[in-house]
Amino acid sequence: MPRKAQTASLADRQPAPGGVAAVDRALSLLAAFRGGDLALTLAQLSARTGLYKSTVLRLLASLEHARLLQRLDNGSYALGSEAARLGALHATSFSLDRVVLPVLRELVAATGESAAYHVRQGAARLCLFRVDSPHPVRDHIRAGDLLPLERGTGGRVLTAFDPERSATAGAADRKLLAGIRHRGYMAGSGDRLAEVAGISAPVFHADGRLAAALTLTMPSHRFQERFIQPVLDGAKRLSGQV
Repeated sequence: MPRKAQTASLADRQPAPGGVAAVDRALSLLAAFRGGDLALTLAQLSARTGLYKSTVLRLLASLEHARLLQRLDNGSYALGSEAARLGALHATSFSLDRVVLPVLRELVAATGESAAYHVRQGAARLCLFRVDSPHPVRDHIRAGDLLPLERGTGGRVLTAFDPERSATAGAADRKLLAGIRHRGYMAGSGDRLAEVAGISAPVFHADGRLAAALTLTMPSHRFQERFIQPVLDGAKRLSGQV
């Protein structure tokens, strides 16, 4: 009989609802590869997934057969030609606006306020996408505008979750940025413009790197605490897809 693991593997802790356990475990081997990994040993794959080496070897046989992984001469494993083919297809078909704009529109529909998607651009932040509030009174930022990185909830979030920039901030700012990381968002008023409030949450790439800040803005008198959760939900939906 196979041994029962004392600690559940990553796949067993996060199973796909209604899915197949063996498929979850095989996919966890692919997910074990991170940015900068050229190849992983059997021991590394076992450690990162929480699977026994004997289980990993059986799963590797199937992944090698499908050309999703390949075994190198030194015994380590690298992503295979099929993984490269699928990645190229995704890159060809992927359009960021098709992913981001529906989330922005849903956020505006749920709150009645303006939603934007900000990315870092050097020492500033770029409003890459924007959907305006239907209210006539609103802030008038447009897609393509450059905004300060050190002011506004979007800029603060991009700084807080960037290890290099947050490490070089002054003592007062470091305390503020630490609070943002602890909460997972920033909500505030008047940080960039008087009488303008904002709520921002970080969006992450699939490998955990910071991708953007999802931001909701409104006149300060229309700010509501209940808007925070839709922003967090939208950022969570986008994370891993951008």
